[in-house]
Amino acid sequence: MSRIIFLMKEAMISIRRNLLIVAGAILAVFISLSLAFGALVVNEILRVNTIAWQEGVHVIAFLWDEGDNGVPVNAHSTLRETVESWEEVRSTRYVSKSEAWLEYQELFEGQEELLDIDPTILPASIRIELEDIDFHNSVGFRLEQQQQVVRQVTTAADSIEQLQTLSNFLNIFGLGMAVVLGLAAVVLIANTIRLAIYARRDEVSIMKLVGASNWFIRVPFLLEGMLVGLVGAALAVFFVWLGSSNLARAGEGVQLIRLDVSTDWFFQWGLVFLLFGALAGIIGSMLGLSRYLRDAEGTGPDVPTGF
Repeated sequence: MSRIIFLMKEAMISIRRNLLIVAGAILAVFISLSLAFGALVVNEILRVNTIAWQEGVHVIAFLWDEGDNGVPVNAHSTLRETVESWEEVRSTRYVSKSEAWLEYQELFEGQEELLDIDPTILPASIRIELEDIDFHNSVGFRLEQQQQVVRQVTTAADSIEQLQTLSNFLNIFGLGMAVVLGLAAVVLIANTIRLAIYARRDEVSIMKLVGASNWFIRVPFLLEGMLVGLVGAALAVFFVWLGSSNLARAGEGVQLIRLDVSTDWFFQWGLVFLLFGALAGIIGSMLGLSRYLRDAEGTGPDVPTGF
């Protein structure tokens, strides 16, 4: 226990002696991981909204009026029954002309110039929810073949596919950024540890002379690097969470899109980034130490040749 306390004290002494350098390393880790974590948050927001938009109406078939242009009286119900029998279709909902007018009034409430129309021009429609959004092309094609009943077919699938493409791109971009910036953080921490060793080179040389093992020398610097990475990652997680919370509160009145991220997601990825920061600090410290100790063994207690 006393040895552990001693090693912790040595790590804190090293941090105090190189406070400015350590602060710079923490800032670099904070900026790097904030950008990576922020990219993942944006990707999660897009993913959640894409899933939400995939649920509900995917295809709308606008219909010719029954009794006009040779359309049979029961054509709408017959077509709906046919569509419901397709394997790609999960459910359907029939919207009559009167229901379409009520929907139109709700949509353009308060805009009198748009409400001054003949309600009979609004067509009845069949709203279709698919088992999978990928079926929209085949279902749309089959509906277009029913030209006697179907006036027009519209789908939101193209917009959803664009969002999926953007979400996949941001996912790859966010992970790639996390890797690249994580490596940059490792290099920065390694340089910080090298500078710390250089500042305490005389003490390290004396410890080598009295028989201290390499691991006894390494541990305080490994702890220092781990603390640098952990503090930088903690700051990144906290500020990204703070920014995301403010964004979610600002978007509470927006019904079209969700801007909030679940607490469970934040906890899981926040923990991953904290572990990544600590691991990056340890790896950076090991890289910085390995060169010094290797050079010290070959050149004695003097300043290592690499500095």
